[in-house]
Amino acid sequence: MYIKRNIESVLKQRAKNSRCILVTGARQVGKSTLLKTLYPNVRYVTFDDKLLLNSAIEDPKLFLKNLPKPSIIDEVQYASEIFPYLKIECDRQGMYENYYLTGSQQMRLMSKVQESLAGRVSILELQNLSLRELNGIDFNCHFVPTEEYISERERHLKPYDHLWQIIHRGLYPEMHVTKRDWQDFYSSYVRTYLERDIKEEIEIKDSLAFTRFLSAVAARTAQMLNYASIAQEVGVTQATIKNWVSVLERTGVIFILQPYYSSHLTRAIKTPKLYFRDTGLACYLSKWNNAEALEQSAVAGNMFETFVISEILKSFSNEGTDYTFHVFYYRGKDKKRIKENGESVEEESEIDLIIEENGTLYPIEIKKSASPNKAMASAFEVLDKDIDKKRGMGAIVCLYDNKLYLADDLIVLPIEYI
Repeated sequence: MYIKRNIESVLKQRAKNSRCILVTGARQVGKSTLLKTLYPNVRYVTFDDKLLLNSAIEDPKLFLKNLPKPSIIDEVQYASEIFPYLKIECDRQGMYENYYLTGSQQMRLMSKVQESLAGRVSILELQNLSLRELNGIDFNCHFVPTEEYISERERHLKPYDHLWQIIHRGLYPEMHVTKRDWQDFYSSYVRTYLERDIKEEIEIKDSLAFTRFLSAVAARTAQMLNYASIAQEVGVTQATIKNWVSVLERTGVIFILQPYYSSHLTRAIKTPKLYFRDTGLACYLSKWNNAEALEQSAVAGNMFETFVISEILKSFSNEGTDYTFHVFYYRGKDKKRIKENGESVEEESEIDLIIEENGTLYPIEIKKSASPNKAMASAFEVLDKDIDKKRGMGAIVCLYDNKLYLADDLIVLPIEYI
């Protein structure tokens, strides 16, 4: 069984105008399955095969000479020696669609690609299944709460049933095309990840400490990144934690959301936030063994926020758009007054997500609640201080059943609108 991926049309269009295509993404998100499905008659080789890998490392020129064009080369990062020769082959005869490459370690790959294949390669990021893909929704525009987007998205709405089961199960394709046991899949995933990807990046002398680190980070998804706190819990130095966090980011396990600040927002906090790319993996590592317990837990809000952020990022990457310079969050020491248990208290201003597009800032609040109100978006006004940008429509993404305007510039959107 194959679930159609929204990135397919983008990939095929890019391939027609590129010397080669590179599809990046974490392990098990479906990169090789995607390419083999789109190009069933194209030769496929994988560097998971040690014999082929040794051949490519020892004589990369001869390896490529024996490979027909086009070909699919899977896990290309393991044989970085072939990149200069890929450049030579891509420059022959002005041919397009020479090679379809995949790689699990995006940041590590980028330096090699920029060095050897600049101007010759089109790069796409494939993430886990999206809710759109899981529900067969043929709509492929990135999420932004404009009137135009909302109007177009409404033409493709379907109810997202069993949401907490999906959040808990995660969205790795294998979990939805087979009846694979949840515990078995994630224990195998973590073991493979430790044995393959981590060993490629760093030498870990204490694998138990690294496993504790994975659990500590999973428990902090949707929180500000505090190296000292994680180091204290794991029992290693802050320098080690910084190194390990960068490895998780490079291998596509986590996403670091950068803070938004400008010269006009003088009280902004410049600490980034950390999000797991997949909530199923985060649940496994933080020991939430069933969806019912997760939904009622104290971490449900953070896990819901993680899930929504991930879905929004997928809407960008599946469209072929780089989200790196489009998404931020805000937290500042501009105090706001709220009612808590009938009393007025002060708290720091925070905006879960800001999407910046065409000089406009779109603030997003993400709530597990099914009872949204205007107070949830009170921090949005902070953005009015940034006189170089204008504030666009704000949105509260939550579990409310219907679209609802709370003000001219504030709308409640059910998660189905992502």
